[in-house]
Amino acid sequence: MSAPTTAGPGQARAFLGVLGRDIAVTGKEFGSFISQVLMQPFFLLFVFGVVLGQLGYVTPGYAQLLLPGLLALNAFFVAVQATAIPLVIDFSYTKEIEDRLLAPLSTRLVAVEKIVFGASRGLFGSLVMIPVGYIVLDEVNWVLSGLPFAALLLVLGSLSGGAAGLVLGTLVSPRKINVVFALVVTPLLFTGSTQFPFLQLENLRWFQVICALNPITYVSEGLRGALTPAVPHLAGWVCLLALVASCLIFGAIGIQGFLRRALD
Repeated sequence: MSAPTTAGPGQARAFLGVLGRDIAVTGKEFGSFISQVLMQPFFLLFVFGVVLGQLGYVTPGYAQLLLPGLLALNAFFVAVQATAIPLVIDFSYTKEIEDRLLAPLSTRLVAVEKIVFGASRGLFGSLVMIPVGYIVLDEVNWVLSGLPFAALLLVLGSLSGGAAGLVLGTLVSPRKINVVFALVVTPLLFTGSTQFPFLQLENLRWFQVICALNPITYVSEGLRGALTPAVPHLAGWVCLLALVASCLIFGAIGIQGFLRRALD
């Protein structure tokens, strides 16, 4: 069953109500959520930024390059996981999604709410890495005037991750979700320019082309341009355009997949 599709104040209130409920559930599971968010990026920061630095295997100032990349990584991946995994469970086992579909909210807006909720978790997961980075790393100096643009990039990166999670959560069967995550997430992890500047891959052109297809690349590069402009980076407008395109493409595919699953 689908709720009425007429937009209006009632739809907005219902949207905020459903979103607020999901956020409240996250608050009750805050301990497990924050541990999942921090564990992998913390060890990446510690090993690449501290251990390898003290051993002399990375150049001084590598932390300036690394931290923006890990913020981008968290923004995208936390949003993907927060959207995809609950959707797979809801559609296949608990059927909890039926409660959302019975709300006074159009089916499309239910899908949008899933994207926004996943993005909110991704954005939070990225922001909590900032104080961790300043504590763990010794060489972090940001250009504060770039913070507004950096915030916009993190929001778009989180929304892109939420939309990509909607695609995975609606198109992949529960039996294959672990395999798909291994086949999709691992390549995305290492092709998002999180640990290296995209522009310096010119001698590995084939790998640079692969990285250019990864939305995380544009969050990483945009954050470097905004916060650490001395590091080689893509132009901000290129990153912005690529992330908007990513949100629209993943969002359109994901919403269509959500509508199809909701009608089954």
